[in-house]
Amino acid sequence: MAARRTRGMTGSDLSRATVARATAIAEQLRYECSILLELYRKKESFTADLLVTDGRLVSVPPPSSQLDTRDKLWRLHSALLQCRSLLERAITKEEEELGGGMKGEYENQRKMVKGRLSLLLINTGELLKTADGAAVLTPSLEGLELDGPTTLFELKLWVYRIFKEVDYWTKTAITILQALPSVIDKERVRSTRSTRSTRR
Repeated sequence: MAARRTRGMTGSDLSRATVARATAIAEQLRYECSILLELYRKKESFTADLLVTDGRLVSVPPPSSQLDTRDKLWRLHSALLQCRSLLERAITKEEEELGGGMKGEYENQRKMVKGRLSLLLINTGELLKTADGAAVLTPSLEGLELDGPTTLFELKLWVYRIFKEVDYWTKTAITILQALPSVIDKERVRSTRSTRSTRR
């Protein structure tokens, strides 16, 4: 039934449905990130106002109003991909350096965030394919700080920075995705007009 309904949808309807789904996932991820950050702060006795001032860990071209939909999506997808790589590295590093130990609320939340981030990546990838009509090129992870620091306190701060980075890019994803339906509508109007003028 669902498959039949999907087949009857136009490209823009599918895009809108994917955007709505991706936005919902991003909003859920944002909520889960806030819980993860809170659990981590409690675990490491960090205060909520702890300043992390080393700049962004994720490296993507700066935002610009000149970017078209595809470029915005590619930039977002690239950032989220880097976030996932950093998150995976942080989890591995934490388990290596601090020991796996018992799986508690924090570990479960961390796993949930990673899973939700992967889901968001799948959806932004789908949107990219829709916008570009081609396979999604995997952004380069070159230059990403995957090794992490060596001292214990620096490691804890690094992990915290990664969680903050995921949180930041999740918020960015929500902003970009929420703006997409109007962009899709504008593009559809533009293509309809050009089709009409061609017919004349």
